[in-house]
Amino acid sequence: MASDSSTSLIEPFAALEDPRQSWKVLYPLEEILLVVLCATVAGAEDFVEIRRWGVVNLTFLRRLLPFADGIASHDTLNDVINAIDGELFGRCFGEWVESLRQAEPDIVAIDGKTSRRTHDRGKERGPLHLVSAWASRQRLVLGQQACEAKSNEITAIPLLLDRLALTGALVTIDAMGCQTKIAQKIIDRGGDYLLAIKENWPGLHGEIEHYFATTDVALLDRFETTDGDHGRIEQRRHVVSRDIAWLTTDRRFPGEPRFPGLEAIAMVQTEVERGRHTSRERRYYLSSTPLDAKLFARAVRSHWHIENRLHWVLDVVFHEDLNRLRSGAGPQNMATIRHMALNLLRSATDKHSLKVRRKSAAWDTAYLEAILRGSA
Repeated sequence: MASDSSTSLIEPFAALEDPRQSWKVLYPLEEILLVVLCATVAGAEDFVEIRRWGVVNLTFLRRLLPFADGIASHDTLNDVINAIDGELFGRCFGEWVESLRQAEPDIVAIDGKTSRRTHDRGKERGPLHLVSAWASRQRLVLGQQACEAKSNEITAIPLLLDRLALTGALVTIDAMGCQTKIAQKIIDRGGDYLLAIKENWPGLHGEIEHYFATTDVALLDRFETTDGDHGRIEQRRHVVSRDIAWLTTDRRFPGEPRFPGLEAIAMVQTEVERGRHTSRERRYYLSSTPLDAKLFARAVRSHWHIENRLHWVLDVVFHEDLNRLRSGAGPQNMATIRHMALNLLRSATDKHSLKVRRKSAAWDTAYLEAILRGSA
């Protein structure tokens, strides 16, 4: 009989259809998903390692599900994960995440990452590019959407937004997602947007750049921060202007993109001193909420957490860039499983690093079960 921990993990995935012919099924889909997830949490990085972990820990697994016929071969595990509907698996993941969330996320960062070794030149298949949503305060992966290339993020982001609960959230996206349709989608989902704008909108970007260059920023809402480490000193000045009538009046030029609900424009001016060298940069943003400079600074900083708390962790702790899955939906599905494993590991309240938590789960099945139950 399934334990409470395995049931709560598996229930949101009940909508998945087993891709195999029913009369050939020896190892139930729920058992395959459970062993792949548990082994991934515990540090396994390919299907040979996953099967070996399952064989060694079969007694533990049988406390969660029957596993009457033991553990499937690594080829069977591989084939099943490749064949599962990747889009449906991603939607099920989103439903599972909703059960973890204790409150609405305040800042949701959306960004893409490429798994470099998932390409297949023989089949003219490019590497998997996945757009993910990250709840900065809760440190949870909220969902993901696969796309064929970075340029297709524009079509993938709305599909991802459709699966997210965004009521009350501030959604941050880099310049790739600075599109009027994406801005409207965020508002329609109950959230607000903070979109970086670059030369992809040359006219609008140029006018905002000119505005901040010719306006006395001392009269605007400002917030400054200073950080330093390893001989580097970084100063950031965050400036917000809610005077945007000049951007929305009828005197604007024909065909100009109109961003729905625009309430503020903002700028980050960064100055980095490293030894005798100093570099300066200005970045500009559009916002659908009249945020103050302090909240703007927190939102910009939180956006980069998706790089060092998600993408970096996937590469360094989970070795995602070394994954060589290339068939079917396998790369996408294993990315979803890694996101699931990361959320489980992040939910632990002990003081260990993610690396130590993975090793602890491998060494101690009691600790692994606590991770699965959310009680570690």
